[in-house]
Amino acid sequence: MIGKDIRGLFLAHRAEIQAYLTRKLRNAELAAELTQEAFLRFAEQGQAGSAAILHDRSYLYRVAHNLAVDHLRLHSREKLEPLGSDMLDAIADDSPSPEQVAGGHSELARLQRILMELPERTRAVFVLTRIDLLTYHETAARLEISESSVQKHLARAVKHVMQRLRSDETEA
Repeated sequence: MIGKDIRGLFLAHRAEIQAYLTRKLRNAELAAELTQEAFLRFAEQGQAGSAAILHDRSYLYRVAHNLAVDHLRLHSREKLEPLGSDMLDAIADDSPSPEQVAGGHSELARLQRILMELPERTRAVFVLTRIDLLTYHETAARLEISESSVQKHLARAVKHVMQRLRSDETEA
């Protein structure tokens, strides 16, 4: 090899590079393999007769880092193993209970009744901005009114809905 003592470099830096890769990959066996690969690439670089490596240790760290990144990229694309039925049973079911579904339907019906109390234009502004998530500009264009009118209608609708929800709660 051209002016490089690969054996001396290996003895001097193997442990620290392998520790670095172990921390990065959380797999000591893989880290040992990639450490060897880093030194092989270092040796090949010297034999290829290309530009001189000025800082052996820095070069080794860069090669080790690149090998780890390549490994992680490659394995992140691999197909995941299917889970067994016992593993699937252990996953918490976060779907709503029948009681929650019924409660949600009743709340939705209540909100619809409250919205029906609003004038048609005010209700349309509320639905377009709060349910369909249109901007004030889009709502104004669709209803052929100004953006300030959209804001005024929306303020009235929100005030009405909030008051009615509060009054229903105090009655219950």
